[in-house]
Formats: sequence, structure tokens, C-alpha cells
Amino acid sequence: MNALNSLLRMVAVQQADELRLGVERAPLVLSGGVPKNLTLSETGERVLRQMLGSLLSHEAESSLARGAPYRVAHDAGDGLGVYQVHFLPRGQAEPGFDVVLTNALHESAEAASGADSSAIEPHALPAPESDRALPVLTHALETLLAKAHGLRATDLHVRQGEPAFARVDGALQLLERGPHDLGELLGAASDRASSQRSVDIALHSVSAGRVRLHSFLVGGVPTLAARILPPTIPDLATLGIPADLADLTSLPNGLVLLTGPAGSGKSTTAAALCQALIRQRSVMLLTLEDPVEYAFDPRGTNSVVRQRQVGLDTPDFATGLRDALREDPDVLLIGEMRDAESISLALTAAETGHLVFATLHSRGAASAIERIIDAYPAARQQQLRVQLSESLRAVIAQRLLPHAHGPGRALAVEVLRRNAAVANLLREGKTPHLTSIMQSSRKDGMVLLERSLAELCRSGSIDERHAFAAANDQDQLMEYLHARSKA
Repeated sequence: MNALNSLLRMVAVQQADELRLGVERAPLVLSGGVPKNLTLSETGERVLRQMLGSLLSHEAESSLARGAPYRVAHDAGDGLGVYQVHFLPRGQAEPGFDVVLTNALHESAEAASGADSSAIEPHALPAPESDRALPVLTHALETLLAKAHGLRATDLHVRQGEPAFARVDGALQLLERGPHDLGELLGAASDRASSQRSVDIALHSVSAGRVRLHSFLVGGVPTLAARILPPTIPDLATLGIPADLADLTSLPNGLVLLTGPAGSGKSTTAAALCQALIRQRSVMLLTLEDPVEYAFDPRGTNSVVRQRQVGLDTPDFATGLRDALREDPDVLLIGEMRDAESISLALTAAETGHLVFATLHSRGAASAIERIIDAYPAARQQQLRVQLSESLRAVIAQRLLPHAHGPGRALAVEVLRRNAAVANLLREGKTPHLTSIMQSSRKDGMVLLERSLAELCRSGSIDERHAFAAANDQDQLMEYLHARSKA
């Protein structure tokens, strides 16, 4: 088991507490549930079995064959300590198995806090963040996530005592009849979730992969919303993003905003742009997220990635952004600009030679600008307009709509690009006129949302009912559709 102990030595060197292995998966070294940026090759089943040696005993093999987990202790020696080894079966549709090795001291701390470490439920995983006492991924939650993942759902919604619902292609549907017990779903984290009223958690599900879970209260009743993330960052070409937006990855500096309502794919587009960027260039990418969603893969590149989680690595976005200016990043990815301070720091970073990608909730490009300016008192708004006129490079506003035929969703995009006319309007505070500029500047890569919706209707990708529901200006959409029909 020299190869296994070599990996555990790497865990110790990285001051981490967990090693995850799996058939045809790259080993992951984690600290507090957050993956370290290490370049490791995928492990085939034969190699993994050789690595595990006698740990993969006849009893472990029999347990996995029955679809049940198996647990054993492993003394790594050489001062590495004792690890609890959890063998986890996969679903019937996916061959192989997974293994989670957790430092026994880490598990002892969990046991002292009240977690039951004497047995492991099917598919359960150790708490992903020791400093924040986050939950074991319970069998009940894993079961729901597996069902949701099987339907290609993006979200899971459960309220105490009620049925579970999944969002599939933008529409909610019943996943499993209730009543459901949030205490059973959240396990050891249920008390913390209730006392803090709302909690954001990053999890790894054996069935569904990376999951962003938000637990909150509704009328005093515990409720959860879980976002199921794609296993890998998709390529830009597969998202439906206009091809000419690929040049955003070559920008030397400035601010790029990704906007849209919740669930419109902002974070996915931002991650895809940054993943393309680290492949094309040699950069230091620093992210600030709450929680960390996508794990970037710098393997085979000359780039370095540092992903910081708010609440774990830094107390808040503002502190993380202030720190970032001393951490030598070339590119910053900000999970969300939430307040005046984080907006100001993001603009400062863009002004001082950094390329900044940030997400913001808004319905369109012009409303995103207005929201940023309105975050400040009137006395500072003119200064902010000047900063935006110099630093803004692009605003991408998105909508995801159900396909007219078959599963999946289509992406509608509004694009605002900085040019001389846009910069002048920003300085003069004439943001309502940005719509006219976008309408008349297609040669500069600008697109109105309504034009994008009309083109999707024309191609048969979406139906007009969904297009009108998504439009910011229904009259403008009608005009585009009428012009197409006449043509």
C-alpha cells in the first residue's frame, strides 16, 4: 500500500483531512471539504485495487456487492496517523465504487460534537467542513439527490412535513411524496441550520456530484433548496453563448458582469469563461465564492487557481476582495457583488489592471448598471458612473427557457459591450438609452434580449409563450417576431 500511503503523505503535507478515491476518478485531497488544487491522474479499477491492497478485503467486496457501505480503520504509519476508510457503492447504472479516507482525529472531533461515528449509512460522507460542523450527507438526502439527478434536475426543494419537488428543464415536478423530515435529511446540521436561520453548504454527493445546499426557515418551518451542479465545467461552445464572446477571455483587465435571475446559468457561464481563460493563458485565477461551486481544473496548463470560500477562508466578500489585491491575481472571479463595498472593491481591482468576472442578479444589462449605481448614496453616484465608464468591458444577461421539443433548455442572451457611445452614456447617467445602443450596434457584438428570443422562436428552439414571459419589452419582441415573419 505504498501508493496509498504516498497519497496520505500528500494529505498531511497539504494540512488536509480527507482523501477521496474512485474508479475512473482522479484522487481528491480536501481540507474542510474544499479540494486542494493538485494535479492527479484518474485511477482505473485495477490500479485502485492494487493501491488499496488488503483494505479491500473479502468482507468489503461482499458489502459493496450488496450495495451496502463498509468501514475499516487504516494505520498509515510514518507518523501519518489512523484513517477511517469508507467504501461506498455506486448506483446500479454506474460501475465501480468510491472510497473516502478521513483522518481519525477529524472524525473524533465530529463524535465529540454529537455525530454518530460508530456506523455509516449507505452513501454517507464525512462532514465536508470541520470548522463549520457541516452535516454528514445522510442516506435520506443522498436518496433524494440520486432521484433528482436521475431526472436531470437542477434543483431539489423540500419543506418540513411536505413532499419533495425537483426542477427539471425549468419546471417543478413532484419528486417524492411526503412527509419529509428535514432533521433526517440534514442530520447533524439540522440544529445549526435552525439556530442560524439560513446556512449555505457545499456538499459532494456520490450520486449527484457537487451540490450547493441552502437551508432556511419559512414561517419558522425548516426548508431546503439544493442546486445540483454539473460534474465538470462545460465548454463555452456547448452553452449556446455567442461565439464572439469568446474574446472576453483575452481581455487584459476590466469588469465583465454576468447577470440574470436566479437559475439562469450565470455561475456556469462565468466558470466556463474562466476555465477557457486558464487553458489559453498563463494566469493566477483567484475566486471568491459562497460556497465554492465548480472545481477548476488547471491540469495541463501554466495557470494557477486559488478558490476561496466565504465563511471558511475569508469572513466575507469585502475582506476577501481587499486581501485579493495583495495575493497577486491576474483574474478574479467574484461569486456575487452583493453590496456597495464589494462593488467598489471589484471596480478598484478592475481599474488596477485585473480582469474581474462577477455575477449580479438583474433582468437585463441596463438594469444591472442601474442596480450597481443605486447601491450608492446620491453623492457618490457620479464617481461610480465614471469608474464604470472606464472599467466596464461587457454585461451578459441570460435566460434559460424550456426547449419547444424534447428535454433541455435553450439559452437567450443579451449582450452589452463597451464602446465610445456606451462609455459616454454611462458617464452622463443616461442608462435608459443603452437599449437603443444595443439595438443599433450589432456590428460591435451587442444583442438585445428580445432579438435573441425572437431568433430562438424562429429556429423552433422555444415557443412564443415562453419568449414573451422572458422578455423585458414585449412590444420590442413582437416587433422582431413580426419583422421575421414578413421576411
